Amino acid sequence: MLNKFAVILECSRVYSLPMTLLSWIVIFTYSIHKSGNVWYGLIALVGISLAHLGTNILDDYFDYKSLIKRVDFDKKEYIQNTQKTKCRYLVLGIVKESQMLTLAGIYFFIAGLIGLFFIIKCGVVVLYFMFCGGIIGLLYSFLSKIRLSEIAVALTYGPILFGGVNFVMTKTLSWEAFLLSLPTMIMTVILLYIHTVMDYEYDLKEGHFTIANSFDSQLDSLIVLKILLILSYVSLFVICIFDISDWQVLISLLTIPLGVDLYKSMVDFSTDSNSIPRKKWFHFPMENMEVIEKMNAESFMIRIYQSRNLMIYFSIFLTLGLLLATI
Repeated sequence: MLNKFAVILECSRVYSLPMTLLSWIVIFTYSIHKSGNVWYGLIALVGISLAHLGTNILDDYFDYKSLIKRVDFDKKEYIQNTQKTKCRYLVLGIVKESQMLTLAGIYFFIAGLIGLFFIIKCGVVVLYFMFCGGIIGLLYSFLSKIRLSEIAVALTYGPILFGGVNFVMTKTLSWEAFLLSLPTMIMTVILLYIHTVMDYEYDLKEGHFTIANSFDSQLDSLIVLKILLILSYVSLFVICIFDISDWQVLISLLTIPLGVDLYKSMVDFSTDSNSIPRKKWFHFPMENMEVIEKMNAESFMIRIYQSRNLMIYFSIFLTLGLLLATI
């Protein structure tokens, strides 16, 4: 039973849920300050998380279908590639395609029921947020192949998530909620972009056209990372300028050294993909490192952890800033 549950979690890519949780906690904290309904905010988190997991499964399913249609697909080579964790359980035959679709259906069905609850309780506006999120979820695998994955993630983790959660909690549409989404939205996009930069060659071979591999080299593509990092910190000042919250949110600027460290780490990767970043105290947490070292995947995974942890610390500090501003 436990093994089956572990497989379900792996298939669902449950490790990606912090992206949703940390974005949600920012708007949840803000909406509580606006006299929002706490229980509705928590129920919304469940619905959003289930939709996220369902999208992960569909993304893997459609990627797998594309892989096996390729005449040059080599199962053994794919499994040995430590960077390619997606579709691995499908390629190995651990899970059947029908099981994947059933699991995705269950996730979306429960998320849909939660959405229906909010439509009844809060109004038809909820349907608009559900529709936009649902379309992106269903089409994400295709969007990721035509250089639109970053746009899809930005819309989902920006106006859709922030606007939707704020609406069900306060029953109001707020432009302030949309602006508040900018910092964490950009940080989430950075996490995705880091992945696509490191998958530069593999995505080209598999016919995935990303913003990163539209540049002549990985090193050239880092200009986008630099711009995104700058925008994420500048957007904190937007929150203050438009009086969405007070200067306390600028506490997130304390994570700038992590952003600089991440950029330098990616420069090293672009010149030598086998280079392993030197671990520093602020890189914590980095789980399962013993397994990662056995797989010789440190170069890739440490940088994924760096970008993930930057997003974690940035969001936590932003949430703390919102709380301090209410005192």
